[in-house]
Amino acid sequence: MNFDVVNQVLILFIVIFIGIIARKKNYLSKEVNKGLSEILVNITLPLLVISSFTFKYSEDMLINIGKVFIFSMLINLILVFLSKIIFSKFPQNERNILKFVTVFSNCGFMGFPVLQSLYGKTAVFYGSIFNITFNLFMFTYGIMLFTNKKDIMAFKRILINPVIICTGIGLLIFRFSIILPIPIDRAINMVGSMTTPISMLIIGAMLADINIKEAVLGYKVYLVSFLRLIIAPLITLFILKLLGAEGLILKVLVVIQAMPAAATAAVFTEKYGGNESLTSRCILMTTAFSIITIPLIIQLLN
Repeated sequence: MNFDVVNQVLILFIVIFIGIIARKKNYLSKEVNKGLSEILVNITLPLLVISSFTFKYSEDMLINIGKVFIFSMLINLILVFLSKIIFSKFPQNERNILKFVTVFSNCGFMGFPVLQSLYGKTAVFYGSIFNITFNLFMFTYGIMLFTNKKDIMAFKRILINPVIICTGIGLLIFRFSIILPIPIDRAINMVGSMTTPISMLIIGAMLADINIKEAVLGYKVYLVSFLRLIIAPLITLFILKLLGAEGLILKVLVVIQAMPAAATAAVFTEKYGGNESLTSRCILMTTAFSIITIPLIIQLLN
C-alpha cells in the first residue's frame, strides 16, 4: 500500500471531520455553510480551474483534451444505462435518486481537491474537461430524473456555470500560451488553492446534520455505495483500458468516478421534491465508505 496516497486522502477526511465539529459547535451555521458553498462554486473552484490551464500549448495536450471529453461522454452513458437496468424495479420515489447518485460523483467539491492533492494541476486540467460532460449530463438527464421532463433553462445554466466559463477562459489561455501578469497569476493561484479546505469543511458541515442511526438502515444505501465507489471506477478502468487510455488521463477519470455521491443530489432533491432522507443517507454512506475505497482504487491504479 502506498502510504503517501493514504496520507493525502486521510488529510482530506480529517478536514471533513473538522467541518463536522465546526457544524456541531455551530461555528458553521447553515447560513455560513451556504455562503461558503457560494464562494466555492462561484469563486475558488473556477479560479482553481483557470490556474490549471497555465501550460504552454502543445498538440499532445490538445489531443488529450479530446480524448478526455470522448471518454467522459462514453463513461457517463454507460453508467446511465447500468443504473437504469439495476433500479428499474425500485419504487418511483427511490429509483430516480438511486440512479442519480450512481451516475454522478462528487467531482467538484471532492474530486478536484483529491486530484490536486494527488497529481497536481495537470490533473485538475483534465478534470475540468470531464466537468464539461458532467454538467451536460447533470443539467439535462439529472434534472429529467427528478422532473420527468426536459428543462430548457438547464442549457442556459450550463453555459453560465462559472466553472464552465472559466474552463473556456482557461482553454484560451492554454491555446494561445497567454502569460498572465505575476500579481494576477499568484492571486488566482492563491484563491484557487482555497478550494480544497473550503470544500472539505462544507462536506463535513453537511454530514453533521444527517442522522447517523437512520443513515445505516436499509440495504439500498449499501447497494448504491458499492455501485458508486467500486463498480463505477472499475467499469471506467476496464473500458478505458480497452480503449487504450493510459497515464494521467486514465488515473484522473478513474479517480473522479471513485468519488462519493454528488452533493448536488441533495440540492436537486430539495428543489424538485423527492425522498430527502434517502438522498442524505446515500451522500453520508458513500462519503464514509470512500475513506476506505478511494485509497484502494488509487492503489489499484498505481
